[in-house]
This record gives sequence, structure tokens and C-alpha cells, in this order.
Amino acid sequence: MIKKAVIPAAGLGTRFLPATKAQPKEMLPIIDTPTIQYVVQEAVDSGIDDILIISGKGKRAIEDHFDRNYELEAALEKKNEQALNEIKNISDLAKIHYIRQKELNGLGDAIYHAKHHVGNEPFAVLLGDTVVRSVIPATQQLIDIYEQYKQIVIGVEEVPKEKVHRYGIVGGEKINDSLYQLNEMIEKPSIDEAPSNLAVASRYILTPDIFKALEETKVGKNDEIQLTDALKIFLSRGSVYSYTFEGKRYDIGDKLDYLKTTVEFGLKRKEFKKDFLEFLKEIIKESEER
Repeated sequence: MIKKAVIPAAGLGTRFLPATKAQPKEMLPIIDTPTIQYVVQEAVDSGIDDILIISGKGKRAIEDHFDRNYELEAALEKKNEQALNEIKNISDLAKIHYIRQKELNGLGDAIYHAKHHVGNEPFAVLLGDTVVRSVIPATQQLIDIYEQYKQIVIGVEEVPKEKVHRYGIVGGEKINDSLYQLNEMIEKPSIDEAPSNLAVASRYILTPDIFKALEETKVGKNDEIQLTDALKIFLSRGSVYSYTFEGKRYDIGDKLDYLKTTVEFGLKRKEFKKDFLEFLKEIIKESEER
């Protein structure tokens, strides 16, 4: 059973400046819930109760969010019992630990910081700025594949062929429509170079063997230690699978995707779905008339 998860959340969030000058991008709200809370909830819903968040300078707000706030709780106790229970539940989601990535040396380096925490156990990795909405949690789907094969599993999604240059793309031997045993990984290939249209999608199940590969990984793109490079090293000595999980992924690190996410999540909220939909219709009508 996989009981530990690592959530890298140390990036500067420069694409969202100035909003991220004083707050982590992972704390950007989707309506009223910080992005990283959705990520933690996914891990918890997948049966994980021990979470390590890799943070960095200026990320204290994440720790504060998952901590108790007794002053706020005392105020809510007199005014809003429902809100009080919601606030208390946040701090009780899981055992959450923190370690700081003192220098931003890439995703691979961030995950290497988890070596002593995870020990000899397999563990899940969920990127802190990406939300997946699904019936069965995406991480749980990957865990189910890991339990069958006992090897590294990478969550992937299909992307339009003309957009493969934006992603890490995988290729390999097809086992079924959703599952591949990989023999190739290319970071942001051209259309001609891409072995498929399956893009790495921010969710992984890794084994402790990845740390040895990370130790051998040289500085790569953007002068950073890239997880993709470590996985390519690992491919030479072990098996890696990709699984196209069921669900929709939302990249909160992209401004346009963030806007789309807010709209989609808003339309699923019963308390204002009807009014919000009418508002959107009015906006579209006004825009068309201009």
C-alpha cells in the first residue's frame, strides 16, 4: 500500500506576477478553495495519510493554511458552525510535513529532497499547481496500476498533436488503450520527433530507485535537475509504465487555464450556478454585439 505522497510546491510562480509576489501560486483560489487544498484532498481520497510538501522561500502561507487557527475558530464558533467545521477539517486532512528547497534546481531536485522522508517506500507525487477532477481520484488510479506491476507509473493525458511541443511526451509498447510500457521519453519534442501524443500529466507513482537515478542526473533544461531526465536514466535499468487516467486536468499555473477552471468550477456550484450561467450568457451576448 502507498501511504506517502510528495507535493512539490517551491516554484516562484512568475507567470502569475504580481499576484504571486507575496503569496504562493499554489494558494491561488479556485473560487474559495486554494489550489493546493484540492491536491491534498486528492491524495487523502487515494488512501494517503502522510504528505510531504516541498516548499520554498515565501511559501509560509501554505503551512498556515493547513495549520489550526484558534482565533478564527473561536470567532466562527459564535457565528457560523458550518464554516467552523470546514476550517477544522482542513487541519485534520492528513499528517502534513514540510521541507524547504533552498535553491530552485528543478522538479528532480525537489523530489530528491523527499529521500529521507519516504525511505524505502514507493510514493505518489502530485504537482501542487495542478488539479484533476475525476470520479476516482487520479492518484488512486495510478496506485491501482502500481499494485499490479510494482513499477514506476506516470500519469499521462492525450493532447492534440500540434501541441506536443509544449509537453514531455512518452512512447512505448501498448498494453491496452490506457496503459503503455515505456521505452522513450522526450521533453517538448517537435511533431516529427514525438513518439505519441501522450503527455506527462503531473501525477506519478515513484519507487525509491528514482533517487539513485536522480543522483546520476546531470543539469539539464533551464540549468535544472529534471525528473524526466532521471526517468530516462531509470528506463535503462527498470520498467516504467504510463497510464491515461480518467478525469480532467486543470493547470493552474497557466493564466488562461486558470480562467477556464474558475468558470467550469463555478458552473458546478449549486448555490450560484443558475445566476452565474445567466451572467455568462449576457457577457457573451454583449461581446457578440460589439
